[in-house]
Amino acid sequence: MRKLKDFITNFFKQYRHIWILSYFAIYLVWFNYLEKMVTTHFHVIHVPIDDYIPFCEYFVIPYITWFGYVAWGITYTALHNKNDFYRLCGFLFTGMTIFLIVSTLYPNGQYLRPYYFSHHNLCTTLCEWLYSTDTPTNLFPSIHVYNSLGIHFAVMKSEELKDKKTVRILSFILCTSIIMATMFIKQHSVFDVSTAFILAFVMYNLVYVRNWSKLPQSSAGHLKDKKRLPQV
Repeated sequence: MRKLKDFITNFFKQYRHIWILSYFAIYLVWFNYLEKMVTTHFHVIHVPIDDYIPFCEYFVIPYITWFGYVAWGITYTALHNKNDFYRLCGFLFTGMTIFLIVSTLYPNGQYLRPYYFSHHNLCTTLCEWLYSTDTPTNLFPSIHVYNSLGIHFAVMKSEELKDKKTVRILSFILCTSIIMATMFIKQHSVFDVSTAFILAFVMYNLVYVRNWSKLPQSSAGHLKDKKRLPQV
């Protein structure tokens, strides 16, 4: 028992940065509130191309693996590179908060799901379970799409994974499959996917492209440096 206590104590000392994962408690409370409140009176999300995308129950498999994919990405960065972890969480949590605000201010939903299945198999059973637990509301930007892109960006930017070609390829395949799944099992409209891509593009540039270490110094610091310059 003492060894277990010491292990837990040392773990949280070494990885105390994981405290920011407490954000998920806030997210889940807010999201569950929206799921209960937004049920019938909402803005319908639909674009014409949605009608040309067929329902394919087999995509429920990558859709469900999203949970493991996101959990793996967060855990890997938390244990291997604190800076990568902070960047990933900054990316994910900002987008998730924007999603919650949008869903609160602009209640939305869709009527894309099939009313019945003409055949039955394991995947249709999984779809039925998914439909019964997840309401067709609070859709955009799609968090399934946005977070999948976030995890793949983290994989591609990871120093620890830069030489692990197999992991990077598998991440790309899974990310792409999840994005396609959101539309093929009628969980999301193309509009939801598109807005997730737009938000991900903006956040990628803010989190990964812009070099914050090279931002202009404060005026006080600038004047201090200026005083060090030799007088002409």
